[in-house]
Amino acid sequence: MPSHQDRPALLLFDVNETLLDLAPLRASIERILPGGAELWFTTMLHYATALNLAGRFAALPEIGAAALRMLAEGRGQPLSPQQAQQAIAPLTRLPAHPDVAPALARLRTAGFRLAALSNSTSTGLRAQLAYAGLARLLDAQFSVQDFGVYKPHPGVYLGAAARMRIAPAQATLVAAHGWDVAGAGLAGLGTAFVCRGNKRPFPLGDRPGMAVGDLSELADRLGA
Repeated sequence: MPSHQDRPALLLFDVNETLLDLAPLRASIERILPGGAELWFTTMLHYATALNLAGRFAALPEIGAAALRMLAEGRGQPLSPQQAQQAIAPLTRLPAHPDVAPALARLRTAGFRLAALSNSTSTGLRAQLAYAGLARLLDAQFSVQDFGVYKPHPGVYLGAAARMRIAPAQATLVAAHGWDVAGAGLAGLGTAFVCRGNKRPFPLGDRPGMAVGDLSELADRLGA
């Protein structure tokens, strides 16, 4: 159990895959790209970052649909924009992992401030958290649209902490993605890595403050 001095004032939660189970979205993508759901997800994030570096911001569904069309065309299966949008539609209808709601409730009862911080659009994030029944457990919801850049840009993490009026060092990012945790650590936040499935921390990033199997373990480790 952390001392009061070490206890974070704010927990920022990544949403896609950390809080929400991507299985319905993967199944939809796999119908078009058999065996390619993980490639699609990483390609979408790759091009979101590439566009940022080139000085452009596009919404995640737009990038996701474009990445899917690109990958499908590479397999000789061209898709229309409408077909691609339909394939990624489950993004806003994902269930929470079973450990999430009980753990968030415990953390909230223990006095932690909780916020979502996602690469999803503002509208998409609201829909996601409402569908999963998590909105009532969070104090705030932040989309990268609020900051004009995607994670892992430091402006996203620092911006969310600032909007919650919390010093970066008093905030902890909780995520199941090595690049996300590494970015938050480099921005000066505390970090907690959630080992969902085969996800593990990125070796070139700073060692996470803690690594847990799920959010129940996170709540245990934080004394909630």
